[in-house]
Amino acid sequence: MLGLELRDTAVVAVLIDEGGWVRKRSQAAGDPAVGAVAAIESVISTSNASGAARALGVAAAHLDSPALARVLPALLSRFPDLPHHHRVIRSGTAAAIAEAWIGAARGVPDVVYFSVADHAVAGMVRDGRPVTGAHGRAAAVAWLSLNPVDREDYRKAGCVEAEVAPAGIVRRLIWRIKAGDHSRVLDAVNGDLGAITLDHVLDAARDRDGVSVSVIRDTAKYLGMAAANLVAIDDPQMLVLGGIMASAADLLLDPIRTELAHRLPAQMSGALTVSTATLDSDAAAIGAARYASSQ
Repeated sequence: MLGLELRDTAVVAVLIDEGGWVRKRSQAAGDPAVGAVAAIESVISTSNASGAARALGVAAAHLDSPALARVLPALLSRFPDLPHHHRVIRSGTAAAIAEAWIGAARGVPDVVYFSVADHAVAGMVRDGRPVTGAHGRAAAVAWLSLNPVDREDYRKAGCVEAEVAPAGIVRRLIWRIKAGDHSRVLDAVNGDLGAITLDHVLDAARDRDGVSVSVIRDTAKYLGMAAANLVAIDDPQMLVLGGIMASAADLLLDPIRTELAHRLPAQMSGALTVSTATLDSDAAAIGAARYASSQ
């Protein structure tokens, strides 16, 4: 089975077997259509998989992305033996499928997945089947409205994504610095605000930089509120947290758990298992392959 995930700056392709094991993986940067061809070419080059694979799944954060419309024609033009049985799915839903299949929620029939990497994404698996919605956009967590203020960035990307995606976290730190708060992050980048990255903020928070700690605390509150809303809607057995919530669990996991306890009825939060994702950055590509093969 072949799975492909389109990201903002890269494309990830995986070749997996019936058990979900990744037999080959490739990542390519650049234009998505060009990158998709390069990534697929790499995973099938030594395995003759283009003709043998019975399904191709493609995951993307946004189903209406112009890049997505160019990828499949480019692949089928370059590899005429690729399976014409293909499915396109949102990255969050694909990752939820993968984590429920072979990841942190293996064997759990009702799962909510929530992750923040390039984008804020989520997915739901109910009674072992993905919830896709009428138009394939179910669990569009980026667009949850958690702030009554109507801001331009909320209208472009959604409230949650504007606040908790890497660009939003960095932006909130910069706002604090411009407002007069001193952060050691500014020293780390030699005063160049444009050089600040999410890693700078996370590292400074671990080093007890006050402004960074405050920004991460606010981030955890938004993440916890969004997660609580997803749980309240779906009532899953397990909530799986991926992306920065897994990689920076030392900073975010306990505050998110606290927020969940504050925002949910005791019976619901008490019955919920919260886990960090185990499939890392391959989850969406694996889940896309699984989804395509099961249709």
